[in-house]
Amino acid sequence: MRSRKGAAAAAEARLMDHVDRLGEEHPPIPLDSADFTMRRPDLLASRFGGVLAYMTRVELEVERNVLELNLLLPDPPPVDKHFYADVWSPQELHHGVLLDRLQTLAGLPVSEPNVDQISFQLRFLGALAHLSAIQDVSRMLYYLTGVATEQSAILAYNLLHKGLLELDEQAVASTIIAPIRRQEPGHFAYYKIAARGLWSEMAPWQKWLVRLLRKQSFEVVGAYNKSQRAEFGGVMEALHITDGGDEGLQKYAQQIGRVELELLWAQKQGLRFPGYVLDSLRSAVHLYRR
Repeated sequence: MRSRKGAAAAAEARLMDHVDRLGEEHPPIPLDSADFTMRRPDLLASRFGGVLAYMTRVELEVERNVLELNLLLPDPPPVDKHFYADVWSPQELHHGVLLDRLQTLAGLPVSEPNVDQISFQLRFLGALAHLSAIQDVSRMLYYLTGVATEQSAILAYNLLHKGLLELDEQAVASTIIAPIRRQEPGHFAYYKIAARGLWSEMAPWQKWLVRLLRKQSFEVVGAYNKSQRAEFGGVMEALHITDGGDEGLQKYAQQIGRVELELLWAQKQGLRFPGYVLDSLRSAVHLYRR
């Protein structure tokens, strides 16, 4: 029977192969490959301006995300470092540059992302992360955040692509949004595989701490204050995620919370999604509408 250590090494090797394939098959989108031709830039800005602004900011904040990861994971597995430094970060940065160019050509303001200010909470957790057991907790939270973020991105880019085609904005849909959305599933797969592998190795007290911290810290993707949560509520409205009322939000919560339900809350029979995911979505919509 293969040892636990051998199984972990085999899992990391599979992850490394996945990252290498991502890098080879999905290099950063060439900036000169985009066609920014718009039939009605005013209508595009009116219909999807808030969506573009939000997504652009989140993509460009990858620079700060890397700083946060260096803080939270002082001694990460080589595969994590390879993924976020060599593959994920360059891809996401190009996404942000392309989207920012698109929104400015549509008459919207240039994005002003936070690229260097790290919150006190993350600095505090980073100070504890030099303890290997705590770093594993940080890694698990990183993977879970990545899973939810990428699942949200996949859905958002699919809906944005559909909306742009409905506006007959073929050029930007096919040369900007479509290439971006093709790169997101590979990121999602990485986080999901990594999360499942690490969860199987964690001690009961670590799993308890992950559940506690995740429940207390979960937030919609890219939102770090009330204003940004309200903006995300506007994104959901513009993409018609809220069209079905609370039922639509529950469906969305089920999509983005599926993996952490499977891992963290498998013992909760009958639960369709973690309650804190739906609470966060409801709060964002409430803040936007009030």
